[in-house]
Order: sequence, then C-alpha cells, then structure tokens
Amino acid sequence: MRSPNFYTYAFLNTPDFPLNLPDGNLGKLLLINGKNISAVVEPGISLELSQNNDEQVIKMVLAHDRVICDLSRQITVLPLRFGTYFISEDTLLNHIESHAQEYQDKLNNIQGKNEYTLKVIPQKVEELPKASGVNGRDYFLTKKQHYEQQKSFLAAQNEEKSHLINLITETYQASAIVQDNAEEVRLHLLVDRHEKALLLEQVLTLQEKCPHWNLILGEPLPPYHFI
Repeated sequence: MRSPNFYTYAFLNTPDFPLNLPDGNLGKLLLINGKNISAVVEPGISLELSQNNDEQVIKMVLAHDRVICDLSRQITVLPLRFGTYFISEDTLLNHIESHAQEYQDKLNNIQGKNEYTLKVIPQKVEELPKASGVNGRDYFLTKKQHYEQQKSFLAAQNEEKSHLINLITETYQASAIVQDNAEEVRLHLLVDRHEKALLLEQVLTLQEKCPHWNLILGEPLPPYHFI
C-alpha cells in the first residue's frame, strides 16, 4: 500500500506556462502551487520501506537526480535533497508559505544559471627509473638530481594551484565553491547559461597556465551547491 507522503523534488517560481513533468520513481509527478512558489512532488513514496533495500535506494537516488535535471532544462528550480517529503499537501503548502521569501531569494540568485564542476587533478611526478649498469656514485648522483627535480615539480604544482584558485575566486567570487582535497581540487561554479563558451575559453587558458595539472570541466547541472 502506498503511503500518503508527498515526496518533493524541487521548489520553483509558480510557472506561467505548462511544464512537461517527467515520470517519477513510481508514477506521475504533480505540481503543487503556492502563492508564488510551487513544488514538484510525487505522492505515495515511502522511504522507510526502502531503507533496507540498497538496490531500491540507488534507483530512487537516480530518479531524484533525473527529475531535477529534466525540470532544470525547462525552468529554474531549487533542487531539494534526496529524501525530502511532507506528510500532507497542507503541510507542504504551509512550509512553502513560511519560507517563501527565503526560497524566492535563492531562486533569484540561481535564475538562468547552471552549475559546472571543474576538476583539477595533479599530474604525477615521474618515478626514478631502476638502476641498470650504474655504479654506486653515479646512482646516488642521479637519485639526488631526481629528488631536486621532484622538489621543483611539486613547488611549481603548488604555485599553480594557488594561482588557479585565487583567479577563480576573484573572477566568480560568491559563485565559486572550492573543495581542496589531497587527490584533486574541485571547483563548483555558478555560471549563466549563455556564458558556457566563455567558461570553456577560461578553462583552456587556465590549463595553459597550469601545465602540472589536468583540468576537466563537467557538464552543466542544476545548482546543487548554491542553494
């Protein structure tokens, strides 16, 4: 038996044109309209029944992202976290009403924009080749030289990373989120939909200035990190 829950995918400005609502996880989606903010929901989803079924949870996560991506190609949406639901339509409408200004401000901030993720992956330092037919003195000289090359390589790499992060944060300011991890740097960028070509040019320029890194730009996505 399906639960009465209203599983909620996203909030959006109440549209003045018909949306093409995709299929949800189990069935059709509905648009619940508040005064100015609306919600895209799927009634009858019970997360509790799927908690111990990893395959079902993965299916629901994929459906959640698919729906949000489909909607974002039609209209600016405020994507919600996986697992967001309300126990009734009245509860949902009351929530929208009490948070209307907050959601309106967030929608204004991301209006007409996509999120891009720029992965900045460090190139690896070449390993010292195994000694073959080299005497002790020559080997240790080669090892010392290789060590100095490693130091220079890593120093240049760190300098390039700092320059890249500074340039991105100065250019995009509040529209850039930096995740600096040991394995790679991830830069989440909020970019106007009409400025994709400019972003691609910027990435190519950054790649030329950062030869010790590999830059990989992802596809445009809903602004998950900016809500």
